[in-house]
Amino acid sequence: MPRILMTGASGGIGTSLRKLLPPIYPDLLLSDIKPPADLGANEKFKAADLADLAQCEAICEGVDGIIHFGGYSVEGTWDQILQANIIGGYNLFEAAYRKGVKRVVFASSNHAVGFYPRHHKIGTDVTPRPDGRYGVSKVFGEAVGALYADKHGLKVTCLRIGNFGDMPLDQRRLSIWLKPDDLVQLCRIGLEHPDIHFEVFYGASFNERAWWDNHRAYEFGYRPTGRAEDFREHAMAEQAKLKPDPVGDYFQGGAFCSMEYDADPGRIIDWKKR
Repeated sequence: MPRILMTGASGGIGTSLRKLLPPIYPDLLLSDIKPPADLGANEKFKAADLADLAQCEAICEGVDGIIHFGGYSVEGTWDQILQANIIGGYNLFEAAYRKGVKRVVFASSNHAVGFYPRHHKIGTDVTPRPDGRYGVSKVFGEAVGALYADKHGLKVTCLRIGNFGDMPLDQRRLSIWLKPDDLVQLCRIGLEHPDIHFEVFYGASFNERAWWDNHRAYEFGYRPTGRAEDFREHAMAEQAKLKPDPVGDYFQGGAFCSMEYDADPGRIIDWKKR
């Protein structure tokens, strides 16, 4: 069985996948800057600061594939994003290359393309339109992944994750929801499919309101089991409790777009006329 390294084991997604991955990959090595508070006696863990290349190399030793969820998972200051996501992301790919890792599944984000309007359906080949420093770091991570795939032969899959959870929690998330089991399915494609070289997939379940064309994932065998509309009533009830956000409600990135937004509001009116 292959040894799989999962970074970000103490985060929200990592905590969920710690329960779902071991039946598939029994030799699962967990890593984060600090161990999970509920780390089990049967779980293997190595601490690492991704901003330190030597520590990244240490956790990549003897590993066949990596699921990279580590880093800063929300918008932050430039230094926070720089250290954890940009330097940390580069270090992870470089360490994987140096240690002979065969495959990397990189957790990108919908925030790499967050400034596309919601009425504009997009594929994975569009020009990046990040909605913040966090989104910029995910664009960088995808670019580094492409470099290591093309120059060094690493098999890389980037997942532009929508909103991960047990159910969509508002109207926006009816379009971008990702069920935990469906994320596992995408990770397995990245780690196992023989035809992977470099791919970008959207991390989304079967969402009838989707803003994304995810046909490449389906061509690789992706068959999501989650359906967002099954939770429509709950999501819309929660949406009714939220205040209107003229910027966030227009763009795919939601509140990440309205955060620190001070551009001409007329631009949104112009886009709506297109």
